[in-house]
Amino acid sequence: MTNGNMGGGKTGEPGRGATSESASECGGDFVPQWIIEKKRDGGVLDDTEIRQWIKRYSDGSLPDYQMAALAMAVFFRGMTPEETLSLTDAMMRSGDCLSWDDLDRPTADKHSTGGIGDKISLPLAPLVAACGVAVPMISGRGLGVTGGTLDKLESIPGYDATLPVGRFREIVRDVGCSIVGQTARLAPADRKLYALRDVTGTVPSIPLITASILSKKLAEGAGTLVFDVKCGSGAFMKTRKDADALAHSLVSVARGAGRAASALVTPMDSPLGAAVGNALEVAESVRLLSADAPPEGSEDDPDGALASERELVFSLGSEMLRLSGAADDEATARAAMETALSSGAALETFARMVAAHGGEARVAEDPLRVLPSAPAVIDFPSPQTGTVAGADADLIGRAALLLGAGRRATSDAVDAAVGLDRIRAKGARVAAGEPLARVHARSPEAAREVFPLLREAFRFES
Repeated sequence: MTNGNMGGGKTGEPGRGATSESASECGGDFVPQWIIEKKRDGGVLDDTEIRQWIKRYSDGSLPDYQMAALAMAVFFRGMTPEETLSLTDAMMRSGDCLSWDDLDRPTADKHSTGGIGDKISLPLAPLVAACGVAVPMISGRGLGVTGGTLDKLESIPGYDATLPVGRFREIVRDVGCSIVGQTARLAPADRKLYALRDVTGTVPSIPLITASILSKKLAEGAGTLVFDVKCGSGAFMKTRKDADALAHSLVSVARGAGRAASALVTPMDSPLGAAVGNALEVAESVRLLSADAPPEGSEDDPDGALASERELVFSLGSEMLRLSGAADDEATARAAMETALSSGAALETFARMVAAHGGEARVAEDPLRVLPSAPAVIDFPSPQTGTVAGADADLIGRAALLLGAGRRATSDAVDAAVGLDRIRAKGARVAAGEPLARVHARSPEAAREVFPLLREAFRFES
């Protein structure tokens, strides 16, 4: 369930902050240390300074140690909205920028800051596309406990997420949606800067996070952007204050760049849905898109986990349809999505997207027969009788990582088959010995190795 909305709408041309004199220029010279000193002392960098800086960093004429120094200065001193917009725009223009002006329908995309079990993009993109809005989505891979959309999709046999831009455009035009990975020519300055931030302790900076996210999303070219900012133990933003600040920054800069934009702040203290693990999350997404998806409280969705996930899809989809002009209001948007689900149009669009990417489209009909499965499936028993107070998202994510569902380093391989499903949610009443989750592993021994983490993850009401 969503618990916050940072509204937005389309604005005009971006504004630019400027000072009367650039600290970096004297007689036409570019002096990097002056820019570092200016930001270190709390000054505001002008548009020219920021653009020169990113240009030189992108072409290799500015060394990493000076970029690291400026990143640390930004970490401590922050940036104004105008500075953040200039930085985002400069990073966006460091590579290719796509345009969708030739399409006969509006375009929209969604970005999530990531969480445990967050597979929302998989049902959301085809559902919104089935309602008449094109969804060109460039996604990422998982690192650590947080899963990646591309890893989930690549658990479908044959799915190719590394398509050239021309093929990406064809699929968006013909199917209505396509989910691919970032190319080397899309916001290359961000790729380079992110790697540096990761090893210099400057990742948790709201201006730098905003520029990183938006430089890619703006280069992607969608006219509407909706952000799902996660908040909680399993999210990057642990507190509501930090999540709100990031949501406001993303919306402000996106609007300044001429996009319609809004953000939802949503909880990530417990996993999203009842499955964590790549193939398992694809199977759950197919269930959500199915016209006969189990209702809340039924035997197949006893705790309402799927219903809660569906509500988040509808909340984000409503924003995408409304802001792109495809629906007049939220009620109209929700009615259109209900029709797309009940008619089978959304699931059909998902199957067509998978097929267009070279994947096995039968996954939409019978995911368990198509997706890889783990050789050992072991129930994790409840240590007591009682009511579940919650399942800690971070600890569940760590358990999935130990099973092989995630990466400790970017070079690690991912096991698509392993993970957890049938995770009991807050409010579930269980007896001692009754399953709290089902563990999918390479062996019974590997499954039981994560039991200590799971015992710590599940909390009970007193």
